[in-house]
Amino acid sequence: MAKKSGSRAIEKPLTATELEMMNVLWRIGAASVHQVIEALLPHRQLAYTSVSTMVRILEQKGYVRSRKEGRGHLYEPAIEKEAYQVASLQHLVSNVFDGTPTLLVQRLVDSEQLDAEALDQIRRALKKKDR
Repeated sequence: MAKKSGSRAIEKPLTATELEMMNVLWRIGAASVHQVIEALLPHRQLAYTSVSTMVRILEQKGYVRSRKEGRGHLYEPAIEKEAYQVASLQHLVSNVFDGTPTLLVQRLVDSEQLDAEALDQIRRALKKKDR
């Protein structure tokens, strides 16, 4: 799971809070706990100890790696966001859509949450894939 490139099967997706931390790290790169807290403000206020615990859990799970920097640590993603997206999608298809990717796409199209522009982007992506 700690691979920097490619996608590996994930046992289960990140929790909402773990994903929130990872999104910060994917966006800003290597960061201290204080920098992660600042990046979460003002929409999310978490205690230093909470964020510190979360990034250490992410490190134990192989999503984050750390290095000593002065008196603290810097944390950085150990997996690229795109690799996590692919692995999460594979997990979703496998566990929710009975291993049938077309069922996932059908549910997405049927959900009526896609506007005309989104559908056009999907069509273009499918045409590109056919080439």
